[in-house]
Amino acid sequence: QVQLLESGGGLVQAGGSLELSCAASGGTFTRTAMGWFRQAPGKEREFVAAIRWTDGSASYADSLKGRFTISGDGAKNTVYLQMNSLKPDDTAVYYCAAGAPFILRQFGNYNYRGQGTQVTVSS
Repeated sequence: QVQLLESGGGLVQAGGSLELSCAASGGTFTRTAMGWFRQAPGKEREFVAAIRWTDGSASYADSLKGRFTISGDGAKNTVYLQMNSLKPDDTAVYYCAAGAPFILRQFGNYNYRGQGTQVTVSS
């Protein structure tokens, strides 16, 4: 059974940084993509970033380029999201997703999805 274990969320002041981790287990992910999505209160879930294991290519939401960095450790089936210069607007539940054949920007297109981790940025 595939499981995604997210960690690293919490409360941070504006301008601070957090790194989220998502460890995938119970499956093989070497030929797939993993990604991060987020959902703020009262808003739709949106794409944040994704990485493809086969070539390490990554894609970001345009509004987050330069502040967020996605990386991965294939040996550990773990993907990371480094978030810098955080703003109150970044407050959301962040979800990990895995098992897409390539980088996709729709949460529902990933075969496996995590439960989410809360990130709160105070002003």
